[in-house]
Amino acid sequence: MQIEGLQDELAYLRKNHEEELAAMRSQLTGTVNVEVDAAPQQDLNKVLEEIRAQYEGITEKHRREQEAWFNDKTATLNKEVAVSTETIQTSKTEITDLRRTLQGLEIELQSQLSMKSALENTLADTEARYSAMLAGYQNQINMLEAELAQVRASIEQQGQEYKMLLDIKTRLEQEIATYRGLLETEENRTPGSGGTTTITTTTIRS
Repeated sequence: MQIEGLQDELAYLRKNHEEELAAMRSQLTGTVNVEVDAAPQQDLNKVLEEIRAQYEGITEKHRREQEAWFNDKTATLNKEVAVSTETIQTSKTEITDLRRTLQGLEIELQSQLSMKSALENTLADTEARYSAMLAGYQNQINMLEAELAQVRASIEQQGQEYKMLLDIKTRLEQEIATYRGLLETEENRTPGSGGTTTITTTTIRS
C-alpha cells in the first residue's frame, strides 16, 4: 500500500511538472508572438530550444531525484516488508508450537481429570466400606462392653455372696469353737457322771 501511494505521488508530481512546462511554453509562445517582428526566426527557435532544453534538464533532474527518492523509499519498505515477513513467519511457527503444546496440555489435563475422578470414586467406595466395617466393629464393641458390664455385675454379686458366705463360715467356726470349749469344760467338770449337760444354741442370722 505504501509503494502504491508513492507511485501515485510520483505520477502526481510528473503531471504537475508537465502542466508547469506547458504553462511556460504557452507564456513563451505569447511572448514570441509579440516579438516576432523584432527578432529573426532563427534566433527565436534557438532561444526556444535553449529554454526547452533548460526545462527538460530541470524536469529530468527532478525526475531522477524523485525516482531516487522513490527507489530509496521502496528499498526501505522492501527491507521492512522482509523483516515483517520473517517476523510473521517466526510468529506463525511459534503459534503452531504453542498450539501443539496447548493440545498436549489439554490432553494431559483430561487424563488427570479422569484419573482424579477415578480416585475420588475409589476413595468414596473405600470410605463407605470402612465406614460399614467401623460400624460393625462399633456394634461388636458395644455388645462386648454390655457383656463386660454384665460380667462385672455378676462378679460383684458373686463377691458379695462369697463375702457373705465367708462371714457365715467364720461365725460358724467361732460357734463350733465355742461349743467345743463348752463340751470340754463340762467333760472336765463332771468326770464319770451320768448327768445331763444342757447346751445353749445360738441362732445365726445371715
